[in-house]
Amino acid sequence: QVQLVESGGGLVQAGGSLRLACSASAGTFSAYVMGWFRRAPGMDREFVASISSLSRVTNYADSVKGRFTISRDNAKNTVYLQMNSLKPEDTAVYYCAASQVISRNTNNYLYWGQGTQVSVSS
Repeated sequence: QVQLVESGGGLVQAGGSLRLACSASAGTFSAYVMGWFRRAPGMDREFVASISSLSRVTNYADSVKGRFTISRDNAKNTVYLQMNSLKPEDTAVYYCAASQVISRNTNNYLYWGQGTQVSVSS
């Protein structure tokens, strides 16, 4: 069992930046692929970014490519999402999740955090 806790959400103006963090309880954190997803009001949860266990492979949704950066620190059991040039359409609850495979599919993620709200004003 892996417990995930997100932090760093908040309200920011368009063009601003936020850095989300997700801390994991398990000592086997480094064995998991980590992903960030988001759910906007009235929408399905969607893939944002993922990073392989040793940070060799990263993937991004087209909508955030070039603006968001995923990274991880296995010594701290933490994965980050640096979000720059934020847009109002980035407003959503952001979730981190852990998987045993590199995937954009929510069904492949075994453990989920509770989410953190990101709101971007125009």
